[in-house]
Amino acid sequence: MLDYAALSVLAAVVREGTFERAAAALHISPSAVSQRVRAMEERLGAILVLRSQPCQPTPLGRRLCAHFDAVRLLEADLVPDLRGLGTPLSQPVTLKIAVNSDSLASWLAPAIVDFSRKTGLLIELAMDDEAHTADRLRSGEVVAAITSDSVPVQGCRTTRLGGMRYLACASPDFVARHFPSGPTADALLHAPSMRFDRRDDLQARWAMERMGAPVGALVHEIPSTRAFLDLALRGLAWGMQPANLAAPHLADGSLVELVPDTPIGVILYWTVARLHADALRTLTEAVRRAASAALAM
Repeated sequence: MLDYAALSVLAAVVREGTFERAAAALHISPSAVSQRVRAMEERLGAILVLRSQPCQPTPLGRRLCAHFDAVRLLEADLVPDLRGLGTPLSQPVTLKIAVNSDSLASWLAPAIVDFSRKTGLLIELAMDDEAHTADRLRSGEVVAAITSDSVPVQGCRTTRLGGMRYLACASPDFVARHFPSGPTADALLHAPSMRFDRRDDLQARWAMERMGAPVGALVHEIPSTRAFLDLALRGLAWGMQPANLAAPHLADGSLVELVPDTPIGVILYWTVARLHADALRTLTEAVRRAASAALAM
């Protein structure tokens, strides 16, 4: 039988990143945190957390933390009954989901607010590229993910949400300077572009699919959706912008498409753990409503 009191301490260390911050969150001493984690490791005969900066769970430690989070979600369903009995409530429940920055900036926020108002639960977002968020789910770090990965995840169900449209955009001044004759192969090779991070291939994909040419080596790395848009507006470089974020700027002329009507799409999926928890059902409904209003189905 697992010691859930000790598991709560282990989860706090992983969540907070240090023994000291875990102790402050739990209102106990750092030495008590250390003793409880060490006692659990000795009982199980395995290291559960690496004492690094920040602390990192081992594979077994991550699985135990995921199990603890799942139990806490199921406990949340009992809260109304426990309130009626006057039973003290435990610490607030946090639901961890992996999301990509573009979804959060463009359509997902209403779903998170709707979920929080209905359940009173907390949200912890793990930000990652949509092609890699499912890995967070496979590792047990999160219980749900917005992902472009349609490959089934064991113990989870996957729902198609729809497609995000991206447009190749830049400021009118940038286009005049770098693409006077349009985005030719030579111009694309020499014009600065942006990417979210080194795993972001949207710019290269658009250039090859729409123009039959590669992008050049002048690439700014901008790991923020808002900054990506703002820097394009200021003429730093061209890049693929979410269509719904770019729309008002295209309308007022502060952005232009490199080639009109040449979007590319990214199909998004909602993958969620198969836990019979009301919170996950409520979150799934909120995400699907927001997606149906914003994404191309």
